[in-house]
Amino acid sequence: MRSIILIAFTSIILAISAFGQVQFGGAVTDQGLRNFYVSIGQYYRVPEREVIVVRDRSIPDEEIPVVFFIAQRAHVQPVEVIDLRNRGQSWMDISLHYGIGPEVYYVPATQVSGPPYGRAYGYYRQKPRRQWKTIRLSDEDVVNMVNLRFVSNQYHYSAPEVMKMRSSGKSFVVMTDEARGGKHKGGNNHDNGRRGNGRGKHKGRD
Repeated sequence: MRSIILIAFTSIILAISAFGQVQFGGAVTDQGLRNFYVSIGQYYRVPEREVIVVRDRSIPDEEIPVVFFIAQRAHVQPVEVIDLRNRGQSWMDISLHYGIGPEVYYVPATQVSGPPYGRAYGYYRQKPRRQWKTIRLSDEDVVNMVNLRFVSNQYHYSAPEVMKMRSSGKSFVVMTDEARGGKHKGGNNHDNGRRGNGRGKHKGRD
C-alpha cells in the first residue's frame, strides 16, 4: 500500500513539474509558456501549432527558437532539424551539417554583461573574423545567442539589456512573458544585432 502511495505521489510531482516548472529565472506558468510560444510563432512567422509540434518532439522550450533559426537558414523543415537533434547531435554539429557556420550566431554588442555570454563573445573577440568558422559553440552558447537575437529583436530590447536580464537569472520564457505583459519596457534597439542579418535570404526572421 505504501509503495502505491509513493508511486502516485511521484506521478503527481512529475505532472506538476511538467506544467508549472521552475526554470532558469523562476517559476514558469502555463500562460508564460503560451506567451513564449506565441512570440516564437510571430518572430519566425510560423503558426503557433508548428511551435507546439516542435515542443512535442522532446525539444526543451528555450531550444525551440534554435530549431526554427537553423531550419529557416538551411531552408529545411523543422522536423529535419529535430530528427538530427534527437539522434544526439549538438546544435553546432547540426549547423555545420547544413553549412551554417558559427558566425551566424554572433549578435553585435558593444557591451557584454558577464555570464553566460562572456565565454561565447570571448571566442569571437579572440579571433579575426576570417577565423570565426573555426569556433565551436556549446549547446548552451547556441541557445543563449539565438534567444538573445530573438528576444532583443522581437521586443526592442538592446542586446546588453537581454544579457543583463539573463545574467541576473531570468529565463527567456520569463523575459517574453514580462515583455508581452508590459512589465518591462525595452530601451533603444540600436545595438541588438539587426545589422547585416540577411533577412531577405530566407523565410522568416533571423
